[in-house]
Amino acid sequence: MSDSLQGKVVLVTGAGRGIGREIALLAAAEGAAVVVNDLGGDAEGGGRSAGPAEDVVAEIKAAGGRAVANGDSITDPAAAERMVQQAVDSFGRIDAVINNAGILRDRIFHRMSHDDWSSVINVHLNGYFNVSKAACPFFKEQQSGAFVHFTSTSGLVGNLGQANYMAAKLGVIGLSKAIALDMQRFNVRSNCVSPFAWSRLVGTIPTETEAEKLRVERIKAMTAAKIAPLTVFLASDLAKDVNGQIFGSRKNELFLFSQPRPIRAAQRSDGWTPQTIAEHMLPAFKLSFYPLERSADVFSWDPI
Repeated sequence: MSDSLQGKVVLVTGAGRGIGREIALLAAAEGAAVVVNDLGGDAEGGGRSAGPAEDVVAEIKAAGGRAVANGDSITDPAAAERMVQQAVDSFGRIDAVINNAGILRDRIFHRMSHDDWSSVINVHLNGYFNVSKAACPFFKEQQSGAFVHFTSTSGLVGNLGQANYMAAKLGVIGLSKAIALDMQRFNVRSNCVSPFAWSRLVGTIPTETEAEKLRVERIKAMTAAKIAPLTVFLASDLAKDVNGQIFGSRKNELFLFSQPRPIRAAQRSDGWTPQTIAEHMLPAFKLSFYPLERSADVFSWDPI
């Protein structure tokens, strides 16, 4: 391994299993001291266990690295402050926050409860805000820092039965861009990663049809370890000129995603009416409308 994070201190949320675990292990191997945060709950956010985070810490230490475990919930602003303070108390500073923690409560929209909605929003959007907000004063004071937030093609493209997750993950894009704009004056960067990898959360995807079963088998070929290099790169000084971007990692493929910008324009000197919009704007714009697609429709080829 190289030393891209040598001397750095990194907080990884949801690092007890799956993608987060692989990121924590690689960050440590690249020289970072790591705060391994994980509530130890199930895929829907229930339960609690210190075991997953402590297991990853033990693995890092056995390999000669430095790490501490944290079992707090990112949904609690005070707990988010504690985990950031733990990094500073344990290792003297904090250099990067990787917002990876997440849960799923997949339901078709008309069956989605208010609790399904608010629970997912609270983890993926409010939780990411909480941890980022807690780290910002330290980043501002030291005039450096990096955020890597996990988004999803569920938000960027779409998926069935994930209104809560889609809204949260698209919200993460806005949060990351806001941080990038507001904090760039302090040499603080904020970027997003959309991961394609098999995990226990992905394992909750319904597999009732042959197409769904095929999709899951394709995802199983994309291991969590493939996500870690891009994430660690973005957390390191190697990415010092990268800010406000959205990346994807899919097995051995890397992607840079577009961001919304106007693609067509129409103008009438006398203004518009509903009728002229239907007669003039609609035919001009219609060929550029985005189709109603799911993530699997856009990324339809086998992972490379």
